[in-house]
Amino acid sequence: MTHNKSPIAVVVKGWPRLSETFIAQELLALQEKGQEFEIWSLRFPTDKKTHPLHDKITAKVRYLPEYIHNEPFRVLRGWLKARRLSGYKAARHAWNADFARDKSRNRIRRFGQACVMAAELPDNFAGLYAHFMHTPASVTRYAAIMRGLEWGFSAHAKDIWTSPDWEKREKLNPNTYGAAFGVTCTSYGAKHLRSLADSPKRIDLVYHGLDLTRFPPPPKRPKTNPSGPIQFLSVGRLVEKKGFDRLINALAKLPADLNWQWSHIGGGGLKETLLTQAQKLGIANRISWHGACDQPAVIDALRVADIFILPSRIADDGDRDGLPNVLMEAASQKLPIISTNVSAIPEFIETGTHGLLVNDNSDELAEAITELASKPEMRNTMAEAAYDRLTIDFGMDAGITKLTARLQSLGTNR
Repeated sequence: MTHNKSPIAVVVKGWPRLSETFIAQELLALQEKGQEFEIWSLRFPTDKKTHPLHDKITAKVRYLPEYIHNEPFRVLRGWLKARRLSGYKAARHAWNADFARDKSRNRIRRFGQACVMAAELPDNFAGLYAHFMHTPASVTRYAAIMRGLEWGFSAHAKDIWTSPDWEKREKLNPNTYGAAFGVTCTSYGAKHLRSLADSPKRIDLVYHGLDLTRFPPPPKRPKTNPSGPIQFLSVGRLVEKKGFDRLINALAKLPADLNWQWSHIGGGGLKETLLTQAQKLGIANRISWHGACDQPAVIDALRVADIFILPSRIADDGDRDGLPNVLMEAASQKLPIISTNVSAIPEFIETGTHGLLVNDNSDELAEAITELASKPEMRNTMAEAAYDRLTIDFGMDAGITKLTARLQSLGTNR
């Protein structure tokens, strides 16, 4: 097969985003492989900071109308041009079928954004590639149909588990203008998507992995606790699926003679709720909330902490983590890990070997924290094992090579 060197359009929900370093890491790796692309973002950036990683990506960034009413004339121009495209009727038919089952303003906005993209996409593009299977993949699918282009997607966590099965099936099957391929970052997610696809070969398992060249060598950690409190660290958005309410309950149950401090890094809408919870439990003075930080600040925090804790769980709406990159980042600095046996976390952490995994339960979490806090030798042994697992099995090269081949095949089968 002849590889296609034409550029592709990468569709993302927002760019840049501090919480989505895995996307920036992947795009930088693709850039270094020589893959040409442009970034098409459905939303404008909201984070006040960016990672140094974002600055290394030289691709052009285009922003689609975030809301149709904000750029009505651009949307109108896009629609007038898109409706003259040979694939417009098929795209409108696909959208009508989707809208009949999902009569939402979001669904209308997706079609408007797709019309603008189809109208403004340069003629030399080989295909489209969406990060996230829900909204970005819908815009990508409609635009690809209009332009007669192949498309692919990368699915992660929320987009898999909160999308209805009918929509996932349509995006996975050729007779409904589905993707030429899909990749996902966990075997847990891959198994589910393969069960819905017309062919399991349509789905590749590509772990995000970690580009260790962007991280310093792990620090020399003391074999016994230094004087002062033991330092717990968590990094993650303050949303239900991260389980920080469970962690606060667990911290309140720790032995009275355990001297500890917990630091949290990340933004999110539940901060006031969690602050109130900590105050009611009488532990607010032991907690530091740092908000969203760039990656150098996160790495600095990983290097000085004693235990990393991520109590992921399944939210009431089905949302859940895949395999959080921050677990691999903690392992890169030989920081001992406590997490939960949710989703794909056990694909990286085998409990008792690479860290401790518990159920979604504050009592079990408190027991694990107490055990690891009191056993520095166990912490060191597990941290070494997790570092070895990361460096041996979770490098980026194999996955990026597979993804590059998929992307370069777009447009070669038409």
